[in-house]
Amino acid sequence: MEPYYLTTPIYYVNSTPHIGHAYTTVAADVFARHQRQRGRDTFLLTGVDEHASKVARVADEQGLTPQAYVDGIVEAWRSLPARLGVSNDFFIRTSDDGHKRFVQEFLQRIRDNGRDDIYQDVYAGLYCVGCEAFKTEEELVDGKCPEHDIEPEWIEERNWFFRLSAYQDALLELYDSRPDFVLPGFRANEARSFIAGGLQDFSISRAGQPWGIPVPWDPEQVVYVWTDALVNYLSALTYARPDEDLISRYWPAVRHLLGKDILRFHCVYWPAMLLAAGYSVPEQLFVHGYLLLDDRKISKSRGNVVDPLDLVDLYGADPVRFWCARSVSFGQDGAASIEGVRERYERELGNDLGNLLSRVTAMLARYRDGSLNLVPVQDSPVAAILEPLGDDVATRLDGFDLTGALERVWEVVRALNRHVEASAPWQLAKDAARAAELDRVLYDLVDGLRVVAVALAAYVPETSSRILEALGQPGDLAWDRVAYGRTEAVEGIEPAAPLFPRVDEPAPAA
Repeated sequence: MEPYYLTTPIYYVNSTPHIGHAYTTVAADVFARHQRQRGRDTFLLTGVDEHASKVARVADEQGLTPQAYVDGIVEAWRSLPARLGVSNDFFIRTSDDGHKRFVQEFLQRIRDNGRDDIYQDVYAGLYCVGCEAFKTEEELVDGKCPEHDIEPEWIEERNWFFRLSAYQDALLELYDSRPDFVLPGFRANEARSFIAGGLQDFSISRAGQPWGIPVPWDPEQVVYVWTDALVNYLSALTYARPDEDLISRYWPAVRHLLGKDILRFHCVYWPAMLLAAGYSVPEQLFVHGYLLLDDRKISKSRGNVVDPLDLVDLYGADPVRFWCARSVSFGQDGAASIEGVRERYERELGNDLGNLLSRVTAMLARYRDGSLNLVPVQDSPVAAILEPLGDDVATRLDGFDLTGALERVWEVVRALNRHVEASAPWQLAKDAARAAELDRVLYDLVDGLRVVAVALAAYVPETSSRILEALGQPGDLAWDRVAYGRTEAVEGIEPAAPLFPRVDEPAPAA
């Protein structure tokens, strides 16, 4: 089975993380955890982008060197995946020596490829520090960057350029030959239209800015932050494991997860740079939309940020992960309210799932003294519900349908709740002649909950473990266990403690 290498974007450290960063990071973790359940050799990368102009400016405002500033704030970014239960295999910093060394080698490969792909020229134009990108007049709205609502700065300097225009035909051929190279399809069309419209060469260096990686043949200039940042997906593989180069193991079996605001860099510039340096292009890129609060992208510059760790402190990591996957159809823009975390916590996690576990374990304890008999039957209505679940969820997650896959599991959760009401075990328990029927119903409910726990493990790993423990089942999360009839006989089941106890909102500040 082909390895599975998945990356998040690396995040600017000019401020602390917000819920938008949690959204992308949790999504990546769900995909990676699921692939591990299916036995794939999986590597998940996340990290931070430290060599940005805006990072240097924030450091200067605080009276710090850029390096001292990033060293101080990076722990807030390391704690984001850790507190959200994210299983990343490496956390990269672009100030790592291993990254800096590889970036210089990567650019030198392009310069030495014999095609004159790197040359020197003068750049004059508008630059948005918020995007760390050059802008044309056509891209502005009322003279401002539409992403950050700020006026770009005029920059004129002699830089090193990458001959992107030379790769227009190769990129068009790539998109035409691999229709699923970028997903969703409308994002691929957006990238291809940009390419077909004519590519302009772009600057890969900045002059007069000491914060960054020196250009290897011109140390008076530093590598442009986006050139530096994109290379992290390769550089991390060269030093994530001591004395081991993982490029041959994981490249090009890589899927990049990114927001739509950085589509052009990833879907146009990056594959061209890889071709120029002699590397294969990625397997796939998935471009997701924005979480919108008050109909606006979550952004520090817009002042509508939410600290995800505050939500973790209040509800726990799993409910926040669940909300991230459930609140907006992944791939699309969508309005998401923080109040929705409480709603999902109480209605779906608490009522649909938590109460189901409580009822089933309580009935086992009451009617069978905590013992579960092995009585699976092939004509079980629950077997019919569970049979297609594994393939359905796997197919959706292979296509990055994060939200649809979770809804498919939740269809089973709702069906199990309906089965409780339809079978009425409390009525069966009153009639000794129906003891075998009661055993079958209780088995089916436990087996359904076990399957749900395994299927949900990538989304809510702690909750999954607690369900399996409450049912006395092994913690084996192999994907082939998303199937009917794998529940083991067990004794001593007791009424489960609430999975999602009541949460009291903190009182507003006086």
